[in-house]
Amino acid sequence: MSMSDAELAAQPAAYWTGVAYESLIAFTRARQAELGFTQPQFWLLRNLSANDLSPDGQGMTIPELTTAMRTYLRREDDLTAESEVLLSRGWLTRDPAGRLWITPAGDEARATFAQHAPAVRAHIHNGIPDTDYVTTVKVLQQLIRNTTPPPPQP
Repeated sequence: MSMSDAELAAQPAAYWTGVAYESLIAFTRARQAELGFTQPQFWLLRNLSANDLSPDGQGMTIPELTTAMRTYLRREDDLTAESEVLLSRGWLTRDPAGRLWITPAGDEARATFAQHAPAVRAHIHNGIPDTDYVTTVKVLQQLIRNTTPPPPQP
């Protein structure tokens, strides 16, 4: 069923952003699974790599990684289990203090996985002009500003 612009304008933003989020995550994770890795595994490698998100290339514990990824981890993501897979592949090592470190093979795997991101993005953005995408992101940013309480005053 097609809706008029007026009907679309009356639709709840929270519903549509939730549906879009679940669809995008499911699509992305399915593509990554086809390539032999999970999104949390990729995030672990990225967060431990000095060539990517790690500010200093130092090892991190699972609680530190969980904190670093708190804005994008899903409830079902189990970093301990995911790290065990990466340890078994030789892409991570664990020191006696429990800190995980990326290995050269892990950093190579991270770089290989990252090469697939443009194709996933292209599929997701198919038929959407960049100007429309930018407008959508700006609208979402404004919705966030409209619903985020100001910080408490001292």
